[in-house]
Amino acid sequence: MTAATIPNPNQTSARAADPCVLVIFGAAGDLTKRLLMPAIYNLAQVKLLAQNFAIIGVAHTQLGQDDFRSKLRQEIHEFATVSVDDGLWRTLEQRLYYLAGEFQDAKTYQKLQQLLVQVDQDCGTGGNYLFYLATGANFFCDIATQLGAAKLTQEDNGHWRRVIVEKPFGHDLDSARALNKTLGSVLTERQIYRIDHYLGKETVQNILVFRFGNGLFEPIWNRNNIDCVQITVAETVGVESRGNFYEKTGAVRDMVQNHLFQLLAMMAMEPPTSFEADAVRDEKSKLLRSIQPLDAQSVIRGQYGEGNLNNTQVVAYRCEPRVAQDSTTETFAALKLTIDNWRWADVPFYLRTGKRLPKRVTEIAIQFKQVPSLLFHQTPLEQLTPNLLVIRIQPNEGIWLQFGAKIPGPTIRMGAVEMDFCYADYFGSTTSTGYETLLYDCMIGDATLFQRADNVELGWQVVNPILEHWQTVPPPNFPNYTAGMWGPQAADDLLSRDGRQWRTPDR
Repeated sequence: MTAATIPNPNQTSARAADPCVLVIFGAAGDLTKRLLMPAIYNLAQVKLLAQNFAIIGVAHTQLGQDDFRSKLRQEIHEFATVSVDDGLWRTLEQRLYYLAGEFQDAKTYQKLQQLLVQVDQDCGTGGNYLFYLATGANFFCDIATQLGAAKLTQEDNGHWRRVIVEKPFGHDLDSARALNKTLGSVLTERQIYRIDHYLGKETVQNILVFRFGNGLFEPIWNRNNIDCVQITVAETVGVESRGNFYEKTGAVRDMVQNHLFQLLAMMAMEPPTSFEADAVRDEKSKLLRSIQPLDAQSVIRGQYGEGNLNNTQVVAYRCEPRVAQDSTTETFAALKLTIDNWRWADVPFYLRTGKRLPKRVTEIAIQFKQVPSLLFHQTPLEQLTPNLLVIRIQPNEGIWLQFGAKIPGPTIRMGAVEMDFCYADYFGSTTSTGYETLLYDCMIGDATLFQRADNVELGWQVVNPILEHWQTVPPPNFPNYTAGMWGPQAADDLLSRDGRQWRTPDR
């Protein structure tokens, strides 16, 4: 592909989103300024935002409407992913409204109802409301219940009402069921959008296109050809200022039950009948139901100690702010999963995630089976080059393939060669926050990239027995890995028992 034929990612033939009011609960927080407003600006820039659009921010903070607009004006210049056009921003700013109030107070929702009527009149938003719960999880049920009591979730006369819920979707299986029950008491399932920002990443969405849009790969995507699959989500950061949150959460609740299982489902699910939301989510549900129950030997936990990371000395987890000095919270988890279905019988799936690891990277590595070696018995080959396909989610988005080729010369010698596709090289660098696609899909009513109630509960069903076991059997040796290492030795042993080893992400 020549440079002249590379498509412009800013050009789109998609229709603009429906007219609506986006009501952000928790609008004074970090999520709004760092991700939501830059994403809204990007949608406006590429003309995917309806002209009849407005935002109402709701938060505890006592701010006037002019103060709210001034605050966001300063923050958009700091956090935007592109250069800000002042004219475009002024157009958006005129459609920003603010309401100070307590999330548990019915009076807040009475005032919100009145303000929505005013905004509909001012901006022509047509009575379509999108409520974004950008708050702590402890407010989700209160806000949903109050919205229902104020009849703000009722759809009539062709108007739609939708609610976006940020993770975490519960703390365990029981709390996830309770949250789903509360949401379901005031909303239909098609009105609920459980958002996982990982699914907003272009490379994650490309998994479906890569698998099902290429005749080369789908026929070999099974137990006959694949030896194992490794999914790695690694972070170099520690818990930073989130000690209070992380102490109650840990790596399994924070990353495995949602992010890693979503990657697993997209990589391993059966072909859906279409890319309609329920067709895709039905297949994800079947995949999660097929995961065999975990046992204690199949899950490894770790906690980082002090160490040197990128030439910087960092403290142990137990020395981080707002972390208990004898904390048993895991900052690393590794799992071996097996999937009990025809496609994946006897293929192990190894998942790992952790903090203070050597490199920030998210990838899916598919290791293919070795060819029969009989053909090469009379050659000096010591080892056949394994075929490896790596889907890089972040930071260097792309797809990398390793296979064997003959080294030139009079004897047969094999060397590893590579093909490397990089998104930035083909399609240009992206300027998204990862929320643009998700917000746009909410506004047009496409729930494909959002979790359904059963998907959430099935994920918790897989990890819940392990979490309950860990409550009764505390780890004896925390901290058990040095910051800057790839987790504890037990994680390496998990694979070495099967004659395998973790891939070290190097691209």
